[in-house]
Amino acid sequence: MPQYASLVGLVKTILIIMLVWYGLKILSRLFAPFLMKYVAKKAEQRFGQQFGQQFGQHQQQQQNRKKEGEISIDKMPNKTKSSNKDVGEYVDYEEID
Repeated sequence: MPQYASLVGLVKTILIIMLVWYGLKILSRLFAPFLMKYVAKKAEQRFGQQFGQQFGQHQQQQQNRKKEGEISIDKMPNKTKSSNKDVGEYVDYEEID
C-alpha cells in the first residue's frame, strides 16, 4: 500500500526547515564576533612571526652598517673586459624623420 504525503507532514517539514534556518542565523550572530576575534588573533600571530623574522634581519643589517661618510668597497670590478682601442670613436647621433 503506497503512502502519500499528508498536508500535516508537509507543514511539519517546512516548519523544521524554517526553525533550523533561523536558529543558524541567530547562532551565527551570537558566535560571529568570537569567531572574528579568533581569526584576527591567528592572523596577528602569523604576521608577528613573519615580521619578527624580518625585523631581526633588519636589526642585524643596521648593526653591520658603517658610519655615515665611510666608504667600503665589497667587490672590485674585473679588468678582463677591456675595450678594444682599434674599434674607433663612438659617435652620438640623432635620427631625423
